[in-house]
Amino acid sequence: MKPLPRLAIVATAFGLALFTHGAALAENAKPKIAQDVFGKTKDGETVIVFTLTNSHGLKARVMTLGATLASIETPDRNGKLADITLGFDSLDGYLAPHPFFGVIAGRYANRIAKGKFTLDGKEYTLATNNGANHLHGGIKGFDKKNWKAEVLADTNGVRFSATSPDGDEGYPGTVNASVTYTLTEKDELRLDYEITTDKATVVNLTNHAYWNLAGTGAGDILGHELTLHASRFTPVDDGSIPTGTLDPVAGGPMDFTKAKAIGKDFAKMTGTPGGYDHNFVIDQEKPGTLTPAAEVYDPKSGRVMRIATTEPGIQFYTGNYLDGKITGKGGTVYQKNFALCLETQHFPDSPNKPQFPSAVLRPGTTYRSTTVHTFSVR
Repeated sequence: MKPLPRLAIVATAFGLALFTHGAALAENAKPKIAQDVFGKTKDGETVIVFTLTNSHGLKARVMTLGATLASIETPDRNGKLADITLGFDSLDGYLAPHPFFGVIAGRYANRIAKGKFTLDGKEYTLATNNGANHLHGGIKGFDKKNWKAEVLADTNGVRFSATSPDGDEGYPGTVNASVTYTLTEKDELRLDYEITTDKATVVNLTNHAYWNLAGTGAGDILGHELTLHASRFTPVDDGSIPTGTLDPVAGGPMDFTKAKAIGKDFAKMTGTPGGYDHNFVIDQEKPGTLTPAAEVYDPKSGRVMRIATTEPGIQFYTGNYLDGKITGKGGTVYQKNFALCLETQHFPDSPNKPQFPSAVLRPGTTYRSTTVHTFSVR
């Protein structure tokens, strides 16, 4: 075999160097998942926090306790990163009572009137942990469980799974639930839920993140501009239980069909404690399809968050019960209206409202739900 000419050797070496450099750059650009011990529960269980990062620098931290979205950092219009969710710097805050910061709420997210529902002729009694009503799965719902975790490195995701036994918090059936968080190269945080059961039951999972697009310690969200792709909402009684009707939003303070500042009609939201805490009916052509639900824009930072979901409803809540008694990230004292929630869901009290989309899950079928948050700036 004849030896390569000197020029060919140099070219080959240069090509190998380029290939190696390119491979190194590609490797560095790959999404990475780090994991760390966040602490231990009071029962001695280890809580793990996973950090998902994409090639644009977006960073989401999710942890096993409550399958919680602990933080997400996104850039403002100047490229400066900030954490845009409320929560705590240490596990101790999450182990103490708190208003569901970032958790997966369930078995049934939101409220069930008087903690009772009837299914297939049998009445079930649940804990009443919100006045006379049942809220977010009860005293020890999915938010209190330390979920198992599986890293899905190929998709830059983590799948959390948990089992709730028959009779847990009063619900029938042993259910196996999973939620997968994925941070994509399209700057999306995607949540995919699945649940199976061995007995007829009711299910409704949501993520309960508290959002402030200006940053977790940046004051109230009344200047954020909100669009809801919802021409109807479910009016509620004094206990925040839907009356059963679907009312039009047109022309009133509930009308967010065109972008408006959250604070614009705030004074019209009377009662205690004031503000928004209502389920909106998403304008969905075909039930169960991924449909645009909401868009939030913060004029100060330029951050935009769009939400699409397969769920029929979205709960818009303006942090009305934050009262300055909780100190969160960076020593920030969380005051009223320091964040907003947009909880994709089945409607509150659906088990007692046959006219609402059904939340019943039966053996042999799988509950599936997807919600996608897309982050950008303008």
